[in-house]
Amino acid sequence: MTNSDSRRPRGAKRTPANPTPDGAGPTPAGEMADASRGSEITIEQRAVAGMSQGTIVRRRFFGHRAAVISLVCFGLVVLLAFTSVGTVVGGDGGYRVHPETGRLVIDGLRIPGWWDKDWWTRYDIVAGAAPTLQLWPFSFGEHPFGQDDLGKDMFARVMRGMQQSLLVVFLTGLISTAIGTVIGAVSGYYRGRVDQLLMRVTDVVIIIPLLVLGAVLARTFGGNAVTIGVLLGALAWTGLARLVRAEFLALREREFVDAARVAGASDARIIFKHILPNSVGVIVVNSTLLMSAAILIEVSLSFLGFGIQTPDISLGQLINEYQGAFSTRPWLFWWPGIFIIVIALCINFVGDGLRDAFDPRQKHVPNFNGPMQELQRWWQARGADRTAPALADDLADVAGEKR
Repeated sequence: MTNSDSRRPRGAKRTPANPTPDGAGPTPAGEMADASRGSEITIEQRAVAGMSQGTIVRRRFFGHRAAVISLVCFGLVVLLAFTSVGTVVGGDGGYRVHPETGRLVIDGLRIPGWWDKDWWTRYDIVAGAAPTLQLWPFSFGEHPFGQDDLGKDMFARVMRGMQQSLLVVFLTGLISTAIGTVIGAVSGYYRGRVDQLLMRVTDVVIIIPLLVLGAVLARTFGGNAVTIGVLLGALAWTGLARLVRAEFLALREREFVDAARVAGASDARIIFKHILPNSVGVIVVNSTLLMSAAILIEVSLSFLGFGIQTPDISLGQLINEYQGAFSTRPWLFWWPGIFIIVIALCINFVGDGLRDAFDPRQKHVPNFNGPMQELQRWWQARGADRTAPALADDLADVAGEKR
């Protein structure tokens, strides 16, 4: 018993340190905090009520502005690359003389695009080989990205280089995702000796520098986009395999896996039908990161002379070919570098948006009009019924309670 309690008369009620007038409820700040906490929970619950996991992920992704803008920009870049100068199906990428016209043509079936120039023909020098692109009034001109020393159209060459680089990116992403997912899933599900064997193989691949090994294998097996994409995909799966393994080690102990075992499901069905769909977030996000790293590795190999070889071209090869003209004709160096940066940034931003969409720990409170408008109307009505001095007294009381 404290001294104040001993001095209080018998039967007297103990008064609180901060008395509240009769009939008065909690302070406005306390009511607002309680209402905001309750409304926040209601908002989150109402935002996802009745929605599937795919719908929730889609809404979260499209709420990420940077990811959506990057996805649109990446789609436009891919569309521009493959529709402008067309593409080639089959063949070895070499050149031959057409028997009827006597002109130099590329080996394979060429699907033409809307741009009337190709990437191997020498044209007459126009405007001193400078870019003819004009932003206002907008005009492509004869050679929008300029020409090189031999008169070749740089716009066509950059578009062809983007095609090859994007082909390497897609092949690397698909192959490395497939290999890393299978190895990580089998290792995490079976554990034991299978896990030890697969992880030791993964460690051996990790310790070998990817750039050095890719350069050796690309020079050995040929320098075209398909070969380099397959080789990079067969070497870049190690990080994804470790992440998938960690996911499977955690998910294999869940109740739905035990229920599937009791129901008589096979190991393959449990892995690919029950556990793998719950790991799709980790797989998708890291696949985009692998793709963004793939274009940088391909550019590095081509710049060093170990990537895509002539007569075909890539963005890294263009930078290597025209690096000496940076001080005199910088546009030969600018355009390949700009598109490399755009592609890498777009893929990274898309991956960031996918990570936020799939991560259940991210709190995404939508801009709901129902509970938020009710809270806003309550606060406005609370402030409208009271004068400014009364509101100042309430704030002072709240500050006193905190002290």
